[in-house]
Amino acid sequence: MLASGKHSIIVILDDVRSMHNVGSIFRTCDAFAVEALYLCGYTPAPPHRDIQKTALGATETVKWKNFTTTMDAVADAREAGYKILAVEQAHESIMLEKLNVQREKIALVFGNEVTGVNDEVLAAADGCIEIPQWGAKHSLNISVSVGVVLWEMVRTSAP
Repeated sequence: MLASGKHSIIVILDDVRSMHNVGSIFRTCDAFAVEALYLCGYTPAPPHRDIQKTALGATETVKWKNFTTTMDAVADAREAGYKILAVEQAHESIMLEKLNVQREKIALVFGNEVTGVNDEVLAAADGCIEIPQWGAKHSLNISVSVGVVLWEMVRTSAP
């Protein structure tokens, strides 16, 4: 945890299209006291009524930045000493419950609701983590995925 009382976690949204998802993710980032939320590409940014509707004021409590590309956000996080982990079902991904981050500074990249994390970003990431799933669909809404991953990251790094 940082001196500010925030966890050393940055959430990076890679071309997320839904304003309601973005607002929900703001609220989740507030709940888990993440350091920052990076909005990339065509991910909508505040102020907007549809983001505010689900954020319930979290756009005022979560530090956020807008980036033209996700690669710009990844470069910014890496320069600040963050390990980059994409959250994606991919070959050689690590199951979330097996992840051991040892209090590292982590930037988590979550991808587009349909196409996932951009291939260029996947190639640039230090690793890939996956949420275990047993249902027929093998997918979760992005706002749910952010909540699951942040809970596990915060839960397992608590003193």
